Amino acid sequence: MKYFKYVRIVLAALMLFGITALLLDTTDGAVLRHWLGWMPKVQFLPAVLALNVVMVVAILLVTLLIGRLYCSIVCPMGIFQDIFTWFHKLIFGKRRPFRYRKPANWLRYTVLALFVLLMVFGLNAIAALIAPYSAYARMVTNIHSTGLPLVVAIVTLVVIGLMSFMYGRLWCNTICPVGSLLGLVSKFRLFGIKIDADKCVSCRKCEHGCKAMCINIDNKTVDHSRCVDCWACMANCKLGAIKLARLSGKPGTSGKPGTSGTSGNPGNSGDPGTPADPSRRKFVATTVAVGAATALHAQEQKLDGGLAVIEDKQVPDRQMPLKPAGAISLKNFESRCTACQLCVSKCPEHVLRPSTGLSNLLQPYMAFDQGYCRTACTRCSEVCPTGAIQPIAHEQKTAISIGHAVVLPDNCIGCGACARHCPSAAISMVDGKPAVNEARCLGCGACEYYCPARPVTAIYVEGRERHVEI
Repeated sequence: MKYFKYVRIVLAALMLFGITALLLDTTDGAVLRHWLGWMPKVQFLPAVLALNVVMVVAILLVTLLIGRLYCSIVCPMGIFQDIFTWFHKLIFGKRRPFRYRKPANWLRYTVLALFVLLMVFGLNAIAALIAPYSAYARMVTNIHSTGLPLVVAIVTLVVIGLMSFMYGRLWCNTICPVGSLLGLVSKFRLFGIKIDADKCVSCRKCEHGCKAMCINIDNKTVDHSRCVDCWACMANCKLGAIKLARLSGKPGTSGKPGTSGTSGNPGNSGDPGTPADPSRRKFVATTVAVGAATALHAQEQKLDGGLAVIEDKQVPDRQMPLKPAGAISLKNFESRCTACQLCVSKCPEHVLRPSTGLSNLLQPYMAFDQGYCRTACTRCSEVCPTGAIQPIAHEQKTAISIGHAVVLPDNCIGCGACARHCPSAAISMVDGKPAVNEARCLGCGACEYYCPARPVTAIYVEGRERHVEI
């Protein structure tokens, strides 16, 4: 069993490397998407929002069986914290070991309750700031960005990095909503870490190496709601006093085989056969049910004939925001998007940008000052792990209208560029001015992109609240 730790490390490293490579890939990426595209889809919150019942149930069943393997192998933010924990050990060694800490349950469950309420009321963008996969994805994809996305990436890196360096998996067990939820489920796990009091000599190697700070060697107990199953304690114990075995007794803690402990809460002691508190089981079931139901890059200045500076385009103040084909509707997109920025990083035309608005913070919106949404491109729909952008084929995209063009005749110089570049032939020139056939318009933004009028284009695209087939 001492080798379990090294198997887990290899699997975790492969997962972290794969997700990071997928997020940073700026090429066509077809090979990466083919082999690694499943990794974001097995993350807990994206699976919940995508209504991937099979994956959600699988994660919960694994947690009930053996504990929080999801947190130690699958979640990139959890693995990211382990890197800082390793630096702690490398720098301080035995001089500053980890020690048992009582659980801050009031903070864990308050944050979890607020997170669920935000999701229920549709404030996904705010809730996703602490969602583990989304936070890691934004940190990776925006670290080379500018403005608010860069600020969020740096704050995430510094806060979680420092917490992990000083206190191991403290963020996992106090702030992370997925960690708190799986921690509740993990209290009722079938198998977990046990300390054999007859073999244990209280050397504290297990406690000092526990990054979850959940081993209380004085009481020979383990708080299984916080244990992330890194199995370092088994590798550190040279006497074989710690093993992975079937648990008995009151949920949440374990002592030597056949006994139960308290994990720092004296009022919870009981006989080995004491059944779980029904109210606690009800709370876990309710929480799981609720959870399962529920910047801009500056354009490079160019010279007109080497004489005059061409002004940058201004992004129009659209009355209705644009969302990519496959989003179905504004409501569907905003209720499922976790602002992980995966679609933003994969957009070859840089049409998708992270928003700075409070209600949809860092969720992507569409702008056409650097390119337009080409009808042959469906990358965002291919990589979205939550169903905010549903997968669509190329031929489907040419029949989906996400918006319609609006003409500002006073700004028009009559060049006809919008009509020439419209891929759906929805624009024609009438008396030197563009006329739009809304029934044919896809909302791709080609007209807005190619319009030479500055700083406000003579034609721009308004989004549709619900996409329509044409």
